[in-house]
Formats: sequence, structure tokens, C-alpha cells
Amino acid sequence: MTKFEDLALDPRVLKAVAEAGYTTPTPIQAQAIPHALQGRDVLGIAQTGTGKTASFVLPMITLLGQGRAKARMPRSLVLAPTRELAAQVAENFDTYAKHTKLTKALLIGGVSFGEQDKLIDRGVDVLIATPGRLLDHHERGKLLLNGVQIMVVDEADRMLDMGFIPDIERIFALTPFTRQTFFYSATMAPEIERITNTFLSSAVKIEVARQATASTTISQGLVSFTPTRKDRSFADKRAVLRALIKSEGEACTNAIIFCNRKMDVDVVAKSLKAHGFNAAPIHGDLDQSQRTRTLESFRDGTLHLLVASDVAARGLDIPAVSHVFNFDVPSHPEDYIHRIGRTGRAGRTGKAFTIAVPNDAKYLSAIQSLVKMDIPAMPLPEGVDFEDGPSDRAPRPAAGRGDRPERGRKAGERVREARAPRSQTPVEVPVAVAAAVVAAAPPPAPEPRRHDRPVEPRERRPDDRRDRRDDRWESGVVGMGDHVPDFILRSFQISTETADEAEEKATGTEG
Repeated sequence: MTKFEDLALDPRVLKAVAEAGYTTPTPIQAQAIPHALQGRDVLGIAQTGTGKTASFVLPMITLLGQGRAKARMPRSLVLAPTRELAAQVAENFDTYAKHTKLTKALLIGGVSFGEQDKLIDRGVDVLIATPGRLLDHHERGKLLLNGVQIMVVDEADRMLDMGFIPDIERIFALTPFTRQTFFYSATMAPEIERITNTFLSSAVKIEVARQATASTTISQGLVSFTPTRKDRSFADKRAVLRALIKSEGEACTNAIIFCNRKMDVDVVAKSLKAHGFNAAPIHGDLDQSQRTRTLESFRDGTLHLLVASDVAARGLDIPAVSHVFNFDVPSHPEDYIHRIGRTGRAGRTGKAFTIAVPNDAKYLSAIQSLVKMDIPAMPLPEGVDFEDGPSDRAPRPAAGRGDRPERGRKAGERVREARAPRSQTPVEVPVAVAAAVVAAAPPPAPEPRRHDRPVEPRERRPDDRRDRRDDRWESGVVGMGDHVPDFILRSFQISTETADEAEEKATGTEG
């Protein structure tokens, strides 16, 4: 059996590995480290949780043992898709390089540029970064990549999912052609294969497990059910999740709950808290300091349930996670592998449960086709109650005066009720008296039409709008209101006189 002492690593690295409690390398480490120490490019394909990080960190520290970094020119570069994964790589570097004098810098979002600029200006041997923040520093003129000797791309398939491939190609173009490249991925999509063919030179391909397979130490289960109503699917899934957690009892020491959408992460975490569970959310929209505090509480055991989006699926290396719950079936089948890979790590056993409704059928089919197996079906856990339990929504105010009418009634009925006169208590009147009253009443006079109403004579005033209105009534112009032009109200007489006759009449020379 191969041991770390057989891999020709730096003695200082071997000392740090022994202090960390490791004696035997994992398959990916045993196969990749010798080729890396020979200076060859490595293309590693392995499922999550197999020790990929150490397989490039250990040889990188050994290769960088000699030499010194220059200001703003790092000697090696590690690219990670998420802040959490970049921070995880930085922790591994600190663990295995503590007996060396190598320096590092972590460039991630959510941290001020000033502190990162100070580290870069002093010169670092290892630069660990997310693609976006790395390009930000380069465009500001604070970073040069023409001194990179070793370049690592970690979780390349996740880079593809997050749209980082154009940035990766741009960063490759900024580094020297003579660099040594380590390229790691859990799956091998066609786009990733194109990049490896372009930027890797005679790479050694190491595949320690079939692509997109789950660890055999993970027990998987699928809970499928039909919601009580179509609009209650989300609430019923929360009830099933709570029942699953309770059914596991003390065996569930801690768990990660995955949702597809960030807004659902917050709702599910809030729901679990309302029902007495120790839960907290983590996703990309949270502040970096809050994400760090949440992860630290989950690592030290003060937080029991971590509700996460897929941003955390690749960036958590917590060996003792006992359970993973897929609250939503992932829309990308590869994400299923990475989610359940958060448990059953380092040879431990773990459990992964997936909650599904009829609309998830196509996603389940894609996952089972990828992993080449059917996820074992499970019955609904005992104690599922889709109605009872404290509500995680704010209580609705009691109905009162001025509230909206109750739902389910037609708008026309409400309008007719509003227009209907209020009912009054009927008064009984003798028939003879009622007949006498009706006979004595005079017949009602017909309502005069507007143009038949008498007009009272008034003194004419040129600016009196009322006079002009009265004139319109007399002239019989009805329906024009106060906006009838004056020329319509004037009287015109058609004359048959010729132009000469009209002129003689006007000058008095007629006859």
C-alpha cells in the first residue's frame, strides 16, 4: 500500500501531513502527485470528497520550495468557482505549508481591495482567487500574471455552470505558455474537454472513479408524494422535511439542506426555526462576513441544520456531515452528485434523502440516467402532518370594518348588494286607508324638457356666461353645454343681391 513517504514530497510537507493525521493517500492523490512532481500537466476527474485539493496543494508546495516571489507577480495561481471553495483551498495551504516560508493571498469578493492589495504588493507565492475578483485586480493594474509557474483550475465543471469559462480562457491567455497546469473536475462536459485540449500540453488523465458516481458509503433515499393541493406543494414539502429530520433522531448529528433557489433557502430556514429546529441559511446574496460566521458555527457544531443553495455544494469540506436533504430535486443532474457528496466523506458513512413531487419526474429521470442506478424509494416518514404545527407565516389580521369582502363571491353580486337600499321594517297599513290616499293624490306633473323651460328675462352682460347659456336654450341648441361656439348662435339671412346692388345700398346711391 502506498504511503505519503513514498511520494517524494518535501520533508516539511510530510511533517505537516503527519501532524494532520494522514498516513495513506487517497487514489487521486497517489496517482496525481508523482506526475505533478515530474512537472507534467494533470487532468484529474474524480467525485467530490476524494481528496482532490491535497492532490495539487502538496506537490505545489514541494515545487515552490525553492525561489522567491516578486511584488505583484505571484508564482502560482489557484482558481475556484466560489468564495467558500477558495477559502477551503487557503485553509489546506495553511495546514500543509506551515513548516515552510511560502506566502499566500486570498482574492475573493466581499473583502476590501485595500487589504488584498497590500498582500499582493509584498509578493505572494500562492494566489488563490475567484475569477471575477482576480480580473478586477488585473484591470486595476495591481496584478501581473506573467510570473505564474503553476496554475490550478479546481471544480472546472462548476465553473462551466456558473458561466466562468470565458473568464478562464482570458486568464489562461494572461499566463505564460510554459506554465504547469492542474485541471480538476468531477464531470467532463464537452466544453471542458475543449479547454483542456487547448490549454493543457500532453496532460496525464487520471480518473479514479467513474464520472458522476456517488460514493458507496452514502445511503440514498427518495421520498415521492403528491401534494394535498397544487398550491400547497411548497408547504407540504416543508412538512415532509421536518418529519424526515425527526425520524432520523439522534443519528442526524448535523445536516445540509439544499434548495434550488435563494429565496427558498431563506423561507425553509425560517420555517425550520419556527418549528424549533436550529437552522440558518447560506447563499450567494448574503454578506461574506455572515456567510463565514454561519459556516464556522456549522463546523464547530453550534449550528445543527445548514440550509444552502448550490453555491455551497462545492465549497464545504466538513468530514462529519451525517445527512444531506435535497429539499428540491436539482435541475442539473451533476449537482445531485456534488450535493450528496457533502456527506460520507473520508471513508465515513452518510445518508442522503431527496424529496420529490410529480413535477420533478424529468429531473429524477436525468439523475438516475447519469448515476446509472435507481434511487431507492422510501415511504412517507411517520408523523407527517400537512395541516398541524406552528405556522411560519405571519398571522392574518382579524376581519373588521373596511376589510375586503370575502373571497369566492362574484364581483357583480358585491356591487348589487352595495347599491341595494337598506332594508327597513315594513309597516302594515289598512287596505281602505291606502286606497283613499292614492285616490286623493293629484296626478304627477310631467317633467318639462330642458328646452321647454321658461327663461327669466335678465339684463344682458357681455361677459355673463349664464346669459349666453340662456340664449342657447331659447335658440333650441340642446346638448352642447357651455362650449357652443358663438358663431353657431348667430342668425344668418341668405341674400340674393348682387355685389353692385349691395354696394349702392350701403352708400345710399340707390336709384
